[in-house]
Amino acid sequence: MPLFVLAHFSHHFTAAIFQPLTPFIRDEFSLDYEQMGWMMSAYNLAYGFSHLPAGWLSDRLGPRLMITLGISGVALFAIFVGIAPTYLVMAIFLILLGIMGGGYHPAASPLVAASVDKRDRGSALGLHQIGGTASFFLTPLIAAALFQVLSWRGTIITMAIPAFIIGIVLFVLLGRRGYAQKAPPVAASRQVEPEKTSGNLRRLIPFITLGVMLQVLIFAAISYIALFAVDDLQASEETGALLFALFHFAGLWAGPVGGYLSDRLGTVPVMLTVSIIAGPALYLLSLASLGWSIWLLLLVIGICMYMAMPVTEAYIITNAPERRRSTVLGIYYFASRGGIGLTIPAVGILADRFGFATSFTIVGGMMLGVAIICSAFLWRRQDQSSSRPF
Repeated sequence: MPLFVLAHFSHHFTAAIFQPLTPFIRDEFSLDYEQMGWMMSAYNLAYGFSHLPAGWLSDRLGPRLMITLGISGVALFAIFVGIAPTYLVMAIFLILLGIMGGGYHPAASPLVAASVDKRDRGSALGLHQIGGTASFFLTPLIAAALFQVLSWRGTIITMAIPAFIIGIVLFVLLGRRGYAQKAPPVAASRQVEPEKTSGNLRRLIPFITLGVMLQVLIFAAISYIALFAVDDLQASEETGALLFALFHFAGLWAGPVGGYLSDRLGTVPVMLTVSIIAGPALYLLSLASLGWSIWLLLLVIGICMYMAMPVTEAYIITNAPERRRSTVLGIYYFASRGGIGLTIPAVGILADRFGFATSFTIVGGMMLGVAIICSAFLWRRQDQSSSRPF
């Protein structure tokens, strides 16, 4: 497990650099919110779409190569982003960076799930999530410190080089641990009964929809939090980076807690609870000030998103057919990450025309509406099946 936590940390380390540096990138290229949105979506769209073939390839080529590309490949193109001379060239390198990153999650999550008993699957995925969350939490803090002595370009390059090296080291270590071939199947004693697995498609769809929309809407709004703090709340760029880090700080413990609760209470109650809370919390961002309110709201929103992530993965891994597990995970990651790429520029367009307050209100209303609709489907299916949700 520690090896996978390190791999997850390294995978997200370089990709997490860009949001806290958006005020500096915006100023150098003289971009508006919509243009910044398209720049961020260049990575997220490519990242999302690449999960579809990556999930399929992981089922056939094995996890080691896909995990390595998801770490060292991402770091390599982050270095190219750091030397990009124009906005267009930067966007192209961000697309390539996203393509490299698509192989990590469909390859790593089944390995993590296969290493533990079915009853502890959510907890294991929550622990795995700590690595990714730690990178999103620590990266803005490191970037803010490095920017005091380096430019935003130097900050990106300096942080990408060690991530590239770690990816190569992990490639060797994974080979020694026996992960050079295809992902190992879940042990027979831990498999879901075939009749349950085959009958869960109609419950998978609303559950995955809810998990996808929770991430898409929250992350699209939070991607602008540094710009919102600097432009609307008159905060410093360093404070904007700290706010972004606070949001991700919640995941250091919310992910494991969410996984643990889903193992004990079931995935459906946990998912519905955080989804219902997320919508009003996003709306309240439109009323927040630089005092305690925005710090509290970002913490709550971070808890909602990061609790939902391992819960969704555990639900998919438990209910999807074993031979299609990485492929279904690839579809989930494609929709969640690719959806972020489409939603970020939409939030930027709204912010340019109506301001961030209106943008956050619309996003919060959409989140609440989706949560209510999916709740109706999930509870109905729950009543028709066993008393304990999967």
